[in-house]
Amino acid sequence: MKRISGLGIALLLSVVMAHNSFAVVRDWTLDKDHSNIYFSVDHIYAKINGRFDTFTGTVNFDPANLRESRISFAITVDSIDTNVSKRDKHLLSADFFDAGKYPSITFDSTAITDAGNGMYQVAGKLNIKGKTYDLTLPLKLAGIKDHPADPKSQVIGFNGTVTLDRHVYNVGDPKFYAMGLVGKDVEILVSIEALSPK
Repeated sequence: MKRISGLGIALLLSVVMAHNSFAVVRDWTLDKDHSNIYFSVDHIYAKINGRFDTFTGTVNFDPANLRESRISFAITVDSIDTNVSKRDKHLLSADFFDAGKYPSITFDSTAITDAGNGMYQVAGKLNIKGKTYDLTLPLKLAGIKDHPADPKSQVIGFNGTVTLDRHVYNVGDPKFYAMGLVGKDVEILVSIEALSPK
């Protein structure tokens, strides 16, 4: 009887551990009115800033269960906005993003690791202009708290920057950099708020 009881306890523990390892991670809905994807690039001496106005995102995040946490984005390329329509049209052309052929940019996380002090390294796959690249996006967890304007919800916030060499991703003819016209390094700023019921 003791042997059977011991076996039963072992099986029970294994079931509990398996359940915990695949626990459902909290789902957060992107607050599009308070989330942004910005970028900045040099033009001769000036900094040109822009953003993508249309994008979707998925945030499944629990700092206690990073193994099952996921963060992803899908950006509509033709929503680019640098506040100059002529420049925006050029960026959408085959010289840069070729938006008619490649209408979206996506990022899907594959692993999230805790780097300490609220920083998380979000490793994933970036798909741009039909090719997929490994990319790690560092995100700072700004916090999780009750929403000040919605007593039924909590809000989570992330902010992060990463600098990308656009030539690596085939964005822009290198001739513009050789001319000293457009820089090759683009700083990306991701700022997120997302909501979840209490």
